[in-house]
Amino acid sequence: MSSVFEFVAESRDLLGKSAARAVRRGGSVPAVVYGGVATPQSIVLDHNEVVKHLNREAVYSHVLDLKVDGKVEKVVLKALQRHPAKAKVLHMDFMRVDATHTLKVNVPLHFMNEDTCVGVKAGGVVMHAMVDVEVSCLPSALPEYIEVDLATVEIGQALHLSDLILPEGVEILILAQGEEHDHPVAQVMKTKVKSEDEDAGEEVSGEVDAESDEG
Repeated sequence: MSSVFEFVAESRDLLGKSAARAVRRGGSVPAVVYGGVATPQSIVLDHNEVVKHLNREAVYSHVLDLKVDGKVEKVVLKALQRHPAKAKVLHMDFMRVDATHTLKVNVPLHFMNEDTCVGVKAGGVVMHAMVDVEVSCLPSALPEYIEVDLATVEIGQALHLSDLILPEGVEILILAQGEEHDHPVAQVMKTKVKSEDEDAGEEVSGEVDAESDEG
């Protein structure tokens, strides 16, 4: 991993919906940190600082430093609730991680050579079936993203989960459930081209409309 992000928080004693609303009115984000041997803990974070962190894609698939009342814990961002209409974060879930235990995290997919792949050069268009994938690995092996190389994909072909090149020690969880779960990640589809009959039909329709207008 190229960097580590730090979230600064304070412990929160008051619980419940009314307390959470009060936290939000004060410009903070209510959150919880759980997992490991410690008990779940309610915390609050500064909303503006949270938004700055969330603007970087890597924060969603990194082991983070969560500093609560001065004490630092290693965590991953497990869940995030946003306001449906406003640019506002409503709640966050952090999960503690242990360097010796595997964790499950959704990692973003980065599509490479999309504009220059064989199928696109032949007139096709790339369709994405996924934007991220859940992996299992030790915290030290957690990738920032997984590349999907489309360079050689032709029209009518698809790249599946099993085609992805994963870093050492990283596994895609759903593949363990069998071949029927080897879902497509992206495919190149043929773009629809109008036939001569369709073009002729449109020309006739246009002529009829014109005559009708003149009448």
